[in-house]
Amino acid sequence: MAKAKSVEQLDRVIIRFAGDSGDGMQLTGDRFTSETAMLGNDLATFPDFPAEIRAPAGSLPGVSGFQVHFADHDILTPGDQPNVLVAMNPAALKANLGDVPKGATIIVNTDAFNDRNLQKAGYESNPLADDSLSAFHVHEVALTSMTIEGLKGIEGITSREAERSKNFFALGLMCWLYHRPTEGTLAFIDEKFGKRPEIAAANAAAFKAGYAYGETSEDFAVSYEIAPAHLEPGTYRQITGNTAIAYGLIAAARQSRLPLFLGAYPITPASSILEDLAGFKHFGVRTFQAEDEIAAAGAALGAAFGGALGVTVSAGPGIVLKSETIGLGVMLELPLLVLNIQRAGPSTGMPTKPEQADLLMVLFGRNSESPIPVLAASTPSQCFHAVIEAARIALKYRTPVFLLSDAYLANGSEPWLIPDVAALPDISTEFATGPNDPAGFLPYKRDPETLARPWAVPGTPGLEHRVGGLEKADGTGSISYDPDNHDLMVRLRAAKIAGIAADIPELAVDDPGGADTLVLGWGSTYGPITAAVRRVRREGLKVAQAHLHYLNPFPRNLGDVLRSYDKVLVPEMNLGQLLKLIRAEYLVDAHGYNKVRGRPFQSAELAEALTTMVRS
Repeated sequence: MAKAKSVEQLDRVIIRFAGDSGDGMQLTGDRFTSETAMLGNDLATFPDFPAEIRAPAGSLPGVSGFQVHFADHDILTPGDQPNVLVAMNPAALKANLGDVPKGATIIVNTDAFNDRNLQKAGYESNPLADDSLSAFHVHEVALTSMTIEGLKGIEGITSREAERSKNFFALGLMCWLYHRPTEGTLAFIDEKFGKRPEIAAANAAAFKAGYAYGETSEDFAVSYEIAPAHLEPGTYRQITGNTAIAYGLIAAARQSRLPLFLGAYPITPASSILEDLAGFKHFGVRTFQAEDEIAAAGAALGAAFGGALGVTVSAGPGIVLKSETIGLGVMLELPLLVLNIQRAGPSTGMPTKPEQADLLMVLFGRNSESPIPVLAASTPSQCFHAVIEAARIALKYRTPVFLLSDAYLANGSEPWLIPDVAALPDISTEFATGPNDPAGFLPYKRDPETLARPWAVPGTPGLEHRVGGLEKADGTGSISYDPDNHDLMVRLRAAKIAGIAADIPELAVDDPGGADTLVLGWGSTYGPITAAVRRVRREGLKVAQAHLHYLNPFPRNLGDVLRSYDKVLVPEMNLGQLLKLIRAEYLVDAHGYNKVRGRPFQSAELAEALTTMVRS
């Protein structure tokens, strides 16, 4: 009788799956994450894949990775360094080994470590044989050959198709190693590959074989358990930032009682918002895949003119092309939601890598004085509420609004507490229904509180009015070249946006008491910054933290907050764009921590920077 294997309890684990871009690492990581979510662990993920459709097999540029961090407690990031690396070939090992700490576990597919693949990865000798991995716990597993052997009895499967199932073998092994359930993955295989029963059977068999290998192999003497996290009661699901935005848009349409129109052109990493929304026609959602970015923005603005919740989505290169239409939206004073899922640039840059360097562009990247509200999401699940708030501001103030996300939030996932629909805010608005002045209908007569102009749906009797990009006369909206009128209209548009500061929350500050150092962030840096702040506080240092969700206008108390601290650190995945703004606006001697590597910050590096600042 075989000796029972021991089980160790862990509080958290960071696993990175890495392989060739054709090895199915994103699918493998996503399935492992789904099973982890079902067990109730808190989690955060970071998919990292090449921009090329198919980089050369076995090459370093072709390595695709998926990191998942899961724990029995609240976590904020996908983790700095993986405890476990699953490397499907030499290139995956070489590309990721620098991130793996000594003493970590490495599981390698020995079948891929042949001379040809070693040469492609730039190895002069086999790392499995030259003692270069002696600092790690290495498990050599013949993933490919065991998968092929295990699928020999399945009719209709070629050797090549059998080999492609090796990612499910690896997934089965990891599910055994960390006590993940199997039912969900088996059901997923049946659904995804149901049109090819032989492929479904092969993947299921490979998954079960990997699980059985973990149970029976003497190489794995220990498995691990991670207890569920203590989360707020409710119903949860795993969600990415882009999916959260898509659901948030549907909720915004329902809460505003308006039809939703999305005009978009496919672009990484924003495309999945268009793809997700295309499946919700039964909610009255209309999606339009335009021939280019300019047409997408024009269609969305036209939908807004027609009385819909008009939305357009892109990444940095596409936002550049939309700028003229967005400026037209400023002149027309119509609600338009513009979603910028940022990526590394300039130009087409690194399409699949995150960056937050579009802030100055969305604030100032239009001709003339054309102020626009700018909001930023901070976590994948918070994207849901952020897009509803952006829609509220656009509708209430009759203005285009930018919402900033990035590739890190777009593709990363975490548990999302599904909200009570009844608790979502009412963001409904009213259309003009009749004359608003003794002289008749004045399309640019403003609400005295918000300075918003009336929204008149075309075809409403008696509300005929002219729209266009030429300057409008105050009140009547007629074309005007009068210098004094132009000065007035420029100031009114600016005052309307500035006045939004009275309608948004003040900046909240997390201060343990007695802190003289503040770390101020925005966007997706929230997780790494918060993890870093927790780390330095555990060392006995006092650090305050604040995170901006509103970037134009700033919260009305931001100046007071900044002046309350002797030292201010602003970490950004750019060269200091928010830093420039707050130094100019509030004349504070803030300092930046800036990296633009196409990867999220690590909490350890931020903690080191904070520690240095506090002690200086």
